[in-house]
Formats: sequence, structure tokens, C-alpha cells
Amino acid sequence: MRLALIADIHGNALALEAVIADLADTAPDLVVNLGDCLSGPLLPAETADQLIDLGWVTVRGNHDRHLLEQAADAMGPSDRFAHDRIDDGHRDWLGTLPASLRVEGEILLCHGTPTSDDSYLVETVTALGPIGAGGDEIDRRLGGIMATLIACGHSHRPGIYRLPTGRTVVNPGSVGLPAYRDETPVPHVMAVGSPHARYAIIERGREGEWCATFRVLEYDWDQAAALARRAGRPDWAEALATGWIAG
Repeated sequence: MRLALIADIHGNALALEAVIADLADTAPDLVVNLGDCLSGPLLPAETADQLIDLGWVTVRGNHDRHLLEQAADAMGPSDRFAHDRIDDGHRDWLGTLPASLRVEGEILLCHGTPTSDDSYLVETVTALGPIGAGGDEIDRRLGGIMATLIACGHSHRPGIYRLPTGRTVVNPGSVGLPAYRDETPVPHVMAVGSPHARYAIIERGREGEWCATFRVLEYDWDQAAALARRAGRPDWAEALATGWIAG
């Protein structure tokens, strides 16, 4: 089985269109979406319409949850932008998304970790920035979950990790936001260093192990950056145009 992992679109319908076009060539058996679909100063309603029509298997991200649970006045600017532009039909769709989900029995889908949509699975954030958590620590965060493959998003950093227990973790990277700044658990920046849209194809290798191919796609990121600037978000404009963001 060939599975496409999509994550962290963040309302970037332009990047999503590039991924959809590429999927016609990679031809996976199943596409799954690991959450954070709409939040951001771009095209949240258009992105929601597209995702609803596609009908991909989707789990909820932390920002998807914020759009349902937080009062509008308590939202951060990216969530508030999306909140003010999506409709009740979009919210109803977000309300159907599970926090985690199994597919094919042995594959677990989540956004952050299996128990927390706003925690990193394979990174540890320190005052000096994010560092790799290490295989034993990742296994500890997964606990006793029985799955050969765990697919996650949230950090926007693509990678594949083979753990001491034999489990594999894959983060496909972000479709729509290659860099961002966050304040929790301490102030930090995540940046992949180029503006491309990203997703991953996973399948079994010859020896039965999970293998990943990371797709890195061009799209009109200057147009996406212009949308962010018009929305009053120069931080997003910088991230979208360059893949970097000031700390």
C-alpha cells in the first residue's frame, strides 16, 4: 500500500493545489491529512471547500481545535483570521475530525503526539531552539501504543525516524507554512529554509520496513506571501517567500 501523508496546510490553498496536482503523478492508494488545515492569513474558506470535496481521511490539529473551542476574542491572529472567514458548514466539518485515527490496523495518525495535539513528538524545544528528542525519548512519548508506523505533523519539519522498539515515525513536513514562530513551551522558531510545499509518500520496502519519499514542490509562494502582507502579517509573508522567519 502506498500512502500519501499531508499535514499543516494552514489555509494555503495555493500550495494545496500544487500537492493535489502532484498526487496525480504519485498515485497513492490513500491520502491522509494530519491536521492544522485552515488557520492562517491566507485562504481558509477556499481550503476548507477543497478539503471537504476531496474527502481525505483527516485528523484534527491543535489549530483546528482552537477554531471550535476558543472564543473569538481569545484567539491568536492566525486562528482569528480563519474564524472570521469560514462558515458553519466548515465548522461542522472540523467538528467531525478525530484527534487520532488508525488506518490499515498498524498505522496511527495524529497531529502532535497520540495524546496531545499541541506537543511535539520527535523534537524537544529548549531555550536554544528545537533539538531532536532521541529514539528512546520518542518511544517514551508514544508509550505502549501498538503501531508499526506513526504519522504526525505539527512541527512542519519533514523526517523519518526508526525507533529502538522497531516503530517508525514519519512527519511529511508542511504543505502550506515552511516556517513559524511560537511561544510555547518556550519561545522558538521552526524553519525548513525553503518556501516549497511538502508532503510524503510512504510504503513498505523490500524487507518489510516503512520507507518514505519526501516530495518538495514549487508553487506561487510569492502570491501566497502577498496575501499574507495584505492581511497585515509580514511574519507570514517572510516565512512563505523564503522558508525562514526571524526569531
